[in-house]
Amino acid sequence: MPDSSSSARYSPALDDEAAWEWLIALSATAQRMTEASTLPPEAQTPQAAGPDVQQWLDCLTPLAARPQWVVAQLGQSLDGRMATESGHSHYINGPESLVHLHRLRALADAVVVGAGTAVADNPQLTVRHVDGPNPVRVVLDPRGRVPTTLALFQPGDVATLHITGPQVAPLNSAAEQCCLPLNAHGQFQPHDVIALLAERGLHRVLVEGGGITISQFIEAQAVDRLHLLVAPLLIGSGRPGLVMTPIDTLEQALRPTMRSFRCGADTLFDVELRRS
Repeated sequence: MPDSSSSARYSPALDDEAAWEWLIALSATAQRMTEASTLPPEAQTPQAAGPDVQQWLDCLTPLAARPQWVVAQLGQSLDGRMATESGHSHYINGPESLVHLHRLRALADAVVVGAGTAVADNPQLTVRHVDGPNPVRVVLDPRGRVPTTLALFQPGDVATLHITGPQVAPLNSAAEQCCLPLNAHGQFQPHDVIALLAERGLHRVLVEGGGITISQFIEAQAVDRLHLLVAPLLIGSGRPGLVMTPIDTLEQALRPTMRSFRCGADTLFDVELRRS
């Protein structure tokens, strides 16, 4: 008969549900912190986890344990495409990557999309594939072209912030409309968006799409981490993921540090763009 210490040593590994409950509790604790310099002591998992669970715990625990961050998430093919020429993109990435996205939403205070993504996808931007709180939904719409008939702007339990340019008239929807100035290119300055959200107590920000919006935030050095999910798929043509200002030499290229994780058949690259 094994003794009690032996039984404790071989206790069942932490499963997906228990690990997620622990991470959500850690996230709630970290939201009450005022500084993000160190992980709290409870950022150590309470018991061993299986290898699949440990993968996503290692990836997400640093986010859950910090009270503020900006993370961009992008899914693409091996050849850097996020949709075909016609815009078909459902689904490039596998179901595990969709779960990862919903975990990011549950950890975030706000989820941000551009006008193009809102119009093309009519997304819900809610947490459905895991249990967890819904973030405030934020639509960046400089010219006020996103129809207020979209699901994002209908009455419901989840708040939506509709950010428009100063020339856009008041819109009739259930969303809160606010204005920000536009730059010379007719777009919002990403740091202005982050500051506006912080004023509303929204300090954890997930920039979910599309590729142009994410590219603008990266170029403005407004993103702490990029979660790039790469599917084992070659499209050959179509809409690229990141579209940034052309450079002349490779010396000008970004060379960030990164970690990689298995996410079903996909590979998740956790790219550090700005030290927190």
